Amino acid sequence: MELGLVGLGKMGGNMRERICRAGHTVIGYDRNPDLADVHSLRELVDSLQAPRVVWVMVPAGAATQSTVDELGELLSPGDIVVDGGNSRWTDDEKHGAELAAKGIGFVDCGVSGGVWGLENGYALMYGGDKEHVAVVQPIFDALKPEGDFGAVHAGKIGAGHFAKMVHNGIEYAMMQAYAEGWELLEKVDSVTDVREVFRSWQEGTVIRSWLLDLAVNALDEDEHLQQLRGFAQDSGEGRWTVEAAIDNAVPLPAITASLFARFASRQDDSPQMKMIAALRNQFGGHAVEKK
Repeated sequence: MELGLVGLGKMGGNMRERICRAGHTVIGYDRNPDLADVHSLRELVDSLQAPRVVWVMVPAGAATQSTVDELGELLSPGDIVVDGGNSRWTDDEKHGAELAAKGIGFVDCGVSGGVWGLENGYALMYGGDKEHVAVVQPIFDALKPEGDFGAVHAGKIGAGHFAKMVHNGIEYAMMQAYAEGWELLEKVDSVTDVREVFRSWQEGTVIRSWLLDLAVNALDEDEHLQQLRGFAQDSGEGRWTVEAAIDNAVPLPAITASLFARFASRQDDSPQMKMIAALRNQFGGHAVEKK
């Protein structure tokens, strides 16, 4: 299958590599000419055979909106746009309607996997009409992890990014729980090897997880996280999750508290936020602030 891919950064570049390894052809465009196969969206569209599929991997908000607007002018009826960035689900509904008016299909796809996705595969949550999803399915199959799980057609347009948003909200709360436990263990004199306590939990316990494995990786690199500043950003999806909970009267105390804890990290050098920062760096390659 032939795919146009817009955005070849940290995620998009690795996704291109994994898709190509599965035998598909990817023509990529990026504002950085050193990464790009073509030098404009028009050239990208002209290089693809109809019906075209163009996957967008650019920052949410204005960058995605301008890219969708331009593609709407360049593509033809029967073509499909996939938004694989971290867009808000309400934007998906808007983009889907705008493109549908021109006969262009739209699929939204939440992508999880970070810097590990190239080798391990990406967890995918996508929304859209069945006929549009079916066209893109070979690309979904190339990106997903091996096995029966790791990808889902979550529902209508917007469902993919909504599911990914909730996934990230849960991730916030899980990271916060590990961070709080780590800080408490560090405070107690009787526990002399916190890192090995965390390592022991990797097998046979109900709290074992990939995040726990990454926490151990971080502690192996810096046993007491002394090289990190206790500061953690939020990507926006945690805020959207809490806002959606308010809109739907669904109580989310753990996720909400974990979001507010990140806000607290910007006021003081929080020990808990050292672990959050370390975990975000481990699974997603997110920048950390050194002391």
